[in-house]
Amino acid sequence: MKRRTGIIVGGLVVLTAGAVVAAVASEDGGHADTGVVTVGRQDIVEKALAVGTIEPDVEVDVKSQLAGVVQKIYADVGKQVRAGTPLLEIRPNPTPLELVEARRQVEIQTVTLDQAKKDYDRLGPLRKEQFITAEEFEAAQQKYEQARLQLQLARERLALLEKGRVRSSGGDVETVVRAPIDGIVLSKSVEIGDPVVPLTTYQEGTAVMTMASMKSLLFRGTVDEIDVGKLREGMKADIKIGALPDAHVTGTVTKIFPKAKKEENATVFPVEIALDSDSADHLRAGYSANAEIIVASRTDVLSIPERVVSFEGDSAWVTVQRADGQTDRRAIRTGLSDAVQIEVVSGLSEGDRVLEKPTRKIE
Repeated sequence: MKRRTGIIVGGLVVLTAGAVVAAVASEDGGHADTGVVTVGRQDIVEKALAVGTIEPDVEVDVKSQLAGVVQKIYADVGKQVRAGTPLLEIRPNPTPLELVEARRQVEIQTVTLDQAKKDYDRLGPLRKEQFITAEEFEAAQQKYEQARLQLQLARERLALLEKGRVRSSGGDVETVVRAPIDGIVLSKSVEIGDPVVPLTTYQEGTAVMTMASMKSLLFRGTVDEIDVGKLREGMKADIKIGALPDAHVTGTVTKIFPKAKKEENATVFPVEIALDSDSADHLRAGYSANAEIIVASRTDVLSIPERVVSFEGDSAWVTVQRADGQTDRRAIRTGLSDAVQIEVVSGLSEGDRVLEKPTRKIE
């Protein structure tokens, strides 16, 4: 009898617990295992992400116009210099054959000039007596001037090979390589004693140093093809520097390349962002960075988490909890999204309670 009574009491407890659970479920509209979010107002900013580096707008490879070896270095990496400042000096290193040829060329041009001067002096009196034409005399005079210039050129070339500098009527020619721009020496690719190939029409020459103006910096990176259609020149961007997490750097989109390229099987488009000078003083060339380009923004708009919205084709739906605890499936019209929050254009009011999507159970 006691055993039967215990079974009856146990059954009543189970039935009572089941009734309580059912009651709770009915009060929550059948969504006892889901949470509830409240429709509120906030700012929403849509951004496109670009990945790249910080680079100078103007970067110059410094090259020598004369061949030789590095004799002196006046500016090292990191030094701020002005245009015209000596960077390094090239000592000519001619071969014995080049020296011999230069010296012999001076001798040949000296003989040529002497002969041209004798002809010119001999024809002078003949011209006064009109025994020769003006054209003949002018030809002799031109030949004499050309010979004089050729001798001067040969002497200057020899002086440049022997001493490394020469003074001429057109200005001083020297083997000191000077800074082409105001800026900082970013890198140096030669040391004292290294040979230098000159920059000519037929060869690129040795880049002895690299300089850049750090007053004008750019973010150069790539953006995914999904976002590039949203971008326009003039859009503002926030730059996140990996090495400087607390730095606040801003900029403006200045260039969106029209042609894509492949990176790790992804299609991306290069972009350039000019950094605001007041926020880029502490930056260095080569910093890795991410740029968040502001595509659009809304201020103080109705919004809900995007995760609670169900999208079916062109329609969006949410489950709303009424004041009596029952639920309605309601169509809404959405607007701007930042991938976390989404704007509600119509269909909901501030303070409405929207159910989270039910959690799927793993069987």
